[in-house]
Amino acid sequence: MRLIATLSIVIAAMASSAVAQTPPYVPPYAAPYGAYPGGGPAAIADQHRYENDRLRRQSEANAALARQQQIETRQRLMQIEAAREPTVSPAVPARPLYNVAQERSLREGAAARRQQTRQGVTQIDDWLDRPN
Repeated sequence: MRLIATLSIVIAAMASSAVAQTPPYVPPYAAPYGAYPGGGPAAIADQHRYENDRLRRQSEANAALARQQQIETRQRLMQIEAAREPTVSPAVPARPLYNVAQERSLREGAAARRQQTRQGVTQIDDWLDRPN
């Protein structure tokens, strides 16, 4: 008899520990949705609508922030470019005015230099083209 009592106590303890590990049964659409007009499905649909509205507002806020940052970036770039010192290219010195005789002598001198350069180049070409 003692053995049966001991075994029943051990079995009851094991069963109660197994029950403690399982979640309690909650019928679908119970407490949170039971009093909701339209029941559980309407409550779930409203939750989805609220979440979609929240996400839409968040997306609009992110887009507005991006537009604002683009405008600020453009303004900052304009400020930087306006503050930048202009790069001045070195001005080509004005060519002095010569009379006709001086112009002619300069042209003839340039032509003579070109002719002399051409002769030196042709000498090199002739030397490179010589027969071996």
